[in-house]
Amino acid sequence: MADRVLDEESRKREHLVVALSGAHAYGFPSPDSDLDLKSIHIASTSALLGLQPRHLNAERLEVLEGVEVDYSSNELQPVLLGILQGNGNYIERVLGAIPVRTLPELEPLRPHVRAVLSRRIHRHYRGFAHGQLREWEKSGFRSAKKLLYVLRTTLTGTHALRTGEVETDVTVLLEPYGFSDAHALVEQKLRGERSELPEALSERWQGEVKRAFEVLDAADADSRLPLEPPAPAVAALEGWMLDVRRQRFGA
Repeated sequence: MADRVLDEESRKREHLVVALSGAHAYGFPSPDSDLDLKSIHIASTSALLGLQPRHLNAERLEVLEGVEVDYSSNELQPVLLGILQGNGNYIERVLGAIPVRTLPELEPLRPHVRAVLSRRIHRHYRGFAHGQLREWEKSGFRSAKKLLYVLRTTLTGTHALRTGEVETDVTVLLEPYGFSDAHALVEQKLRGERSELPEALSERWQGEVKRAFEVLDAADADSRLPLEPPAPAVAALEGWMLDVRRQRFGA
């Protein structure tokens, strides 16, 4: 069902990568899960240099065959700037998501992005997880999905800070970071988007969520990553982008 959406959007812009995000990338899709498609597109160089630069973000939301398809795309240059600032959303599109469509240029980009990862990602993942925690609170601390989103975000950030690798599948991260009991939450979520936790289980996980934030903060304190992107790596990333722009001048 995504092919129709992507075929239509690909006629409007050149996608460097279209990646699955949301529950499908995080390891807990249920039959009624939304299809979340996050993209990076490359505007033609001439379009960027004109009087009215045309590299705006794109969004599309529709229901196909009973499934909500949520498509969004951002242009390459603001994405790379966001990556330098530690934006995990953009980093995951390049390094951690499940690619649906890609250009050959994606593979040489990946090592450049790994080279500019820094401890700036801690702020992004912590802030994003706090926002998801508020959403879980709004559900009365009952939504299994919203709890798993908090755990996914904190543990993806933890893993990146400790290893320099981006892993979005929470089922891979639960045991290594001491949250193996959350596999039961995953099993519950797989049965449906609106699965709710019993009160006793909800109360227990409110305490465990606090520990997830502590694990994330400890990973930042002990991180192998530099405080900020190294200047040579930033220059190399910019060189890659300029090569891409030169290839598309006049396109």
